[in-house]
Amino acid sequence: MRALLKQHLTPVQLSKLKHSARTFRGYAFPVIPFFHASLYQCHLTLKNLFAWCLQKGYYTPLFLSQVHARPAQLQLYSGMPQILGQLRISLGDDCRISGISTLCGRVWGHETPELIIGKNVDIGWQNTLAVGRKIQIDDNVRLAGKVFLAGFPGHPLNPYDRAAGEPDLSHQVGDIHLCRNVWLGTGVMVMAGVTIGENSIIAAGSVVTKDIPSGVLAGGNPARIIKQLEY
Repeated sequence: MRALLKQHLTPVQLSKLKHSARTFRGYAFPVIPFFHASLYQCHLTLKNLFAWCLQKGYYTPLFLSQVHARPAQLQLYSGMPQILGQLRISLGDDCRISGISTLCGRVWGHETPELIIGKNVDIGWQNTLAVGRKIQIDDNVRLAGKVFLAGFPGHPLNPYDRAAGEPDLSHQVGDIHLCRNVWLGTGVMVMAGVTIGENSIIAAGSVVTKDIPSGVLAGGNPARIIKQLEY
């Protein structure tokens, strides 16, 4: 089309056509304040009502059908978490879980991986919980966005086995335990075999490779204790 226009239009005409196209591309109907403000509120009301019905009547029951120990109260939002592999899920009351998250169980091994989530837990946007054998999240834990709990790596260390598509080995797999009131900031990664003690906070972007004691602020890669917390 561009070559055809160049053949039949002069440079001046082509320049005017480009200018008109840019003007038209940025055009919008003028805002009628009362009308469009009211229309916007109607749009929000209908959208939120539809989303609420879909969440409560479709996504939440579907998700709970895959939960072994089901809670009396659950706030699921933004759809339904993706569940991969074999996974035994136990879920406490009053949790808030983003539908834009992944719960993954290791498919190699003789035992079904177990995900135990306590009461009043937040599982944030784009969280990935990769369960090797067991991940236990105690009451009142907060996981901000993009947290990754890596209970298994998915691949072996041997490059030839990895290239051949072999799975990770059992010694690479470990449990993860987040004790009561732990708070993980945005983008935190917790490696296999790690326990984070009660009331501790992990700074955003940290990689936790070893146990963290109770009541501390830790951060960095690898995460180290920054200070003791005072309440």
